[in-house]
Amino acid sequence: MSRKLAAFCAAAATAVAIVIPLSASTAQAADCVTAWVSSQVYTGGQTASHNGRNWSAKWWTQGETPGAAAVWADQGACGGGTTPPPATCTATDWVAGRNYRAGDVVRYTDGRHYIAEHDNPGYDPTISTWYWNPHTCNGGTTTTTTTSPPAPGGFVVSEAQFNQMFPNRNPFYTYSGLTAAMSAYPGFAKTGSDTVRRQEAAAFLANTSHETGGLVHIVEQNQNNYPHYCDSTQPYGCPAGQAAYYGRGPIQLSWNFNYKAAGDALGLPLLTNPWLVQQDASVAWKTALWYWNTQNGPGTMTAHSAMVNSRGFGETIRSINGALECNGGNPAQVQSRVTTYQRFAQILGVSPGGNLYC
Repeated sequence: MSRKLAAFCAAAATAVAIVIPLSASTAQAADCVTAWVSSQVYTGGQTASHNGRNWSAKWWTQGETPGAAAVWADQGACGGGTTPPPATCTATDWVAGRNYRAGDVVRYTDGRHYIAEHDNPGYDPTISTWYWNPHTCNGGTTTTTTTSPPAPGGFVVSEAQFNQMFPNRNPFYTYSGLTAAMSAYPGFAKTGSDTVRRQEAAAFLANTSHETGGLVHIVEQNQNNYPHYCDSTQPYGCPAGQAAYYGRGPIQLSWNFNYKAAGDALGLPLLTNPWLVQQDASVAWKTALWYWNTQNGPGTMTAHSAMVNSRGFGETIRSINGALECNGGNPAQVQSRVTTYQRFAQILGVSPGGNLYC
């Protein structure tokens, strides 16, 4: 590997609000708070005004428009505005692969209604929680809108989505271990637009899934390879033993020089104690993030750079195991990674983008 670190409703559009002049005795609407700014980060409880109404953030958000995203709670009209009457709708049956626009309401196969929060090419409403939210449709089946809060620190992958991606994972690979490890590389899955962040998270997790059989294996399974990962030409040698630097963790950290470099970067004694990677979930995730964010491997850029600079998922394969898989080396393995990435991208409700192969 180099080494194997691997129609808001259709009818609603025609609804007309009836404005009744306020009498002198009618209470005035609240003052508008500071206007919402798309680039600003808001955390739970913070407020902003938009389109004549005040809104309160339920949890961490950035770039999600008040009134169009479930993260915002409506606090009422401000600055003399009035509250429009509730809209009614006639939902159409959801069709996979049909293009939907933000505000479209559909009836899913279970009889429940969902509203599109963002334009999408027909993603499944029960999977793509970024693009769809449960919706109460007047005159139809009603459901409670419940969107899971984002992960700690604003990670774009919720724990429920993580579990959906890895239904058979080894208990060693904890979600909390991953989110704790992310503090070492704060740019991971937090650089660029929300789409880019979700694509990077999906790409990283897809590659770790491939390397570990779905986050099942903690260590490399072929023990015959273990003695091969000691480069004795390095001045520091292999103090933990010649057969101690086999693949471990989500991207299967291998070779003494990689353990040395990762340990130096993370402030961990991995050269002398490589077993930490298979004993501590946070350490294991940190080594994977170290490789993802800092190492080119056999490629020309880091996997992180490939995703945030629109070079595509294929370049992440090249950075992790391109010498063996890319340029026709092992198309079946490349396809396995791509298929997993596409599935994870769908779970996160984002297009996988282009340049998927290497």
